[in-house]
Amino acid sequence: MSDLGISPFFVVIDIIITIVLIIADWKIFVKAGKPGWAIFIPIYNVLVMLEIVGKPWWWLLLLLIPVVNIVILVMVLYNLVLKFGKPGWHTVLALIFGVIYFPYLAFSSAEYQG
Repeated sequence: MSDLGISPFFVVIDIIITIVLIIADWKIFVKAGKPGWAIFIPIYNVLVMLEIVGKPWWWLLLLLIPVVNIVILVMVLYNLVLKFGKPGWHTVLALIFGVIYFPYLAFSSAEYQG
């Protein structure tokens, strides 16, 4: 146990999850015809995601408003699963099991239907 009370085991698990999600997001962007490297650029990555799901850029501003941002996030996820040909109820899976769902979306046979 370190001085901060953070177990090195959990730090390693967190790093692995982060790397897996970066790779999955990169693949999702590429499947949608966008540059994968965009996931590394703050704000721009949100703009690219909004473009993928077919929403206007000003939705980024809505993401800055408390409580409204939760509704917008759910709407973006809903549109994302639809754009990849999945049924709308997959939004629940993306919200609850995102760590598993995003790699599934990235590496499954799901194709972007922009």
